Amino acid sequence: MRDNVERWVIHEGSSFQEIKNPENNFQILIKHAGRYGIPVEVFEPKNQPGILVIGAKVVMKNNQIARYLGFSPEEKKRFEKKVGDFCYSIQAINKIITEDGKQKVGVYVVLDDKENINQQTMFEAIDSVSEKYDKTARFLLKTF
Repeated sequence: MRDNVERWVIHEGSSFQEIKNPENNFQILIKHAGRYGIPVEVFEPKNQPGILVIGAKVVMKNNQIARYLGFSPEEKKRFEKKVGDFCYSIQAINKIITEDGKQKVGVYVVLDDKENINQQTMFEAIDSVSEKYDKTARFLLKTF
């Protein structure tokens, strides 16, 4: 799977870098991908061989991070549910994570039809993630 993904990315003329992550068989970061030219990660989880996950992370603004960190556990749960409901509405899997000292909302698309994972479906998924990233960023600005 890794060789195919790297070949497809090179064929499309995109640059990428490898990311070391012990949870994945491989993980790459495409620096400028999709319609919005955002950083997109592509990886194959070790516990799900043959599955390709494509995602992007929306970094919360400093004032949003400060507000989120000030939330009580109950307020955090409500916020996470609101984000989860929104992401469900745009057909994205989401995860709120802390990385590099920042709060981020990861939006992901999973390609699990092994017979139909090819260059076209991967780049369609990258475009889809790019769109979901933009919608999620706008949602956070409007509602948080």
